[in-house]
Amino acid sequence: MQNAEYLRVTIFFSLVVAIYAFAAILVIKWLLHKFGIAALSQHKSQVWFRRIIFSLSLIGLLCIGYGYFIEPYRISITRVEIKSDKLASGASPIRLVHISDLHSDAKARLEKQLPEIIKNEKPDLIFFTGDSINSSAGLQVFRECLASLATVAPTYVVKGNWDTAFWSRLNLFEGTDAIELNGKAASLKVKGTALHIAGIAVGNEGQMKQALASIPPNEFSIFLYHYPDLIAEIAEQNIDLYCAGHTHGGQIALPFYGALITLSKFGKQYEAGLYQVKQTSLYVNRGIGMEGGNAPRVRFCATPEVTVIDLVPAF
Repeated sequence: MQNAEYLRVTIFFSLVVAIYAFAAILVIKWLLHKFGIAALSQHKSQVWFRRIIFSLSLIGLLCIGYGYFIEPYRISITRVEIKSDKLASGASPIRLVHISDLHSDAKARLEKQLPEIIKNEKPDLIFFTGDSINSSAGLQVFRECLASLATVAPTYVVKGNWDTAFWSRLNLFEGTDAIELNGKAASLKVKGTALHIAGIAVGNEGQMKQALASIPPNEFSIFLYHYPDLIAEIAEQNIDLYCAGHTHGGQIALPFYGALITLSKFGKQYEAGLYQVKQTSLYVNRGIGMEGGNAPRVRFCATPEVTVIDLVPAF
């Protein structure tokens, strides 16, 4: 975690702990008052302080409940239009669907309804940018979801940091018909338009140039990688669209401020959404699931996301 992220998280959780510590003290004082052991100050400032602390505590409990029971089970669809002169004038729009960070556990959350939601968008291609499972018990859930997606449209995938760090011995995509890209590119025509899709797994960054080498500069190009961290290098290669995930939009974000943590070397610079760097459009998807391990399975102000990207002619 970068120093700035560590500081933000420390400040935030220190404030939360302080509020509930004050609330606990006030509850103890109130109980002592009820039993006639101690007096409870009725000074106006003390009354207002108690009201503020208890209000903040109640709001916090409601937010925790929402983040645990509600938001992780919602899906937000984000629609993006990218104009390119590499699509001939009058060419049919091409629809891409981008998802990331399923982080499947043994019990499905959104994996069962996700294929139908994406099918309703009528995509020409589907991209998944890594972090498949939190535990081996989630493998079947993940594979069933990915296999269903592959029946909707050709589905291209890359491995994220969880996939390569913890599950390198598992064939995550076996039996799904998804197409894994790792240091190579796929060339295809969609509705008469040439597309080139390159991708690399986390840990295989040395193969980036090899993956991009065969892509002609005058045809539309797409790069799949789990982190947004290669944006400077990819922009130098004049790639048209870079799809990434990893940040979860912070997973726990604050209204009007956004992510506290992104675990990206760029911090909040590319925390979620669409960015333009030179000629490259970067989309950072908030992901579907939640961080594994000991991390809390909550989302707040960072709703699970399906991104629908329409490629259209510039003229």
